[in-house]
Amino acid sequence: MPRDVLIRPEGPADHAAIHDCIAMAFDRDDEARLVAALRASRWFIPELSLVAVREGRVVGHVLFSPIEIVHNDRPVADALALAPLAVRPEVQDQGIGSQLARAGLDTCRERGNRLVIVVGHPTYYPRFGFKPAGPFGLECPFEVSDGAFMVCELVAGAVANVRGLVRYPPPFSAF
Repeated sequence: MPRDVLIRPEGPADHAAIHDCIAMAFDRDDEARLVAALRASRWFIPELSLVAVREGRVVGHVLFSPIEIVHNDRPVADALALAPLAVRPEVQDQGIGSQLARAGLDTCRERGNRLVIVVGHPTYYPRFGFKPAGPFGLECPFEVSDGAFMVCELVAGAVANVRGLVRYPPPFSAF
């Protein structure tokens, strides 16, 4: 883990740097625009938008947003979506993304959250405790590749009796 990286909640002065970081990491700006839309919505939780700072410069970002799991059109559980996780290309593969993910999951756990959902690389996220969500009876509302839809229990057994469709906040549907 890089010791020269500070992980902290974002501040207003970070917004442009976060946008640039995400756009460069994904080689497009859809995810950066999603973060801006979430930030402007009631679904934004400031302490769950974390930046990685090295030498005074934002080099990474992670955001967790509230989602619902619904069954028969009724909410059965609250959870969080991890989306996006981004690190500037020139500092990727240095452990910054892992540091952000771990710090974010720890913050979620400390806040009393129980479940986190991610749509991401099936070889990357299991190191943080994510497992394929399908076998637990969770459904993704859109098409994803096998293994990319995952769940992480922040509390042991949190997904045991939860079944249903993940419902993302409206800003996600625009992207």
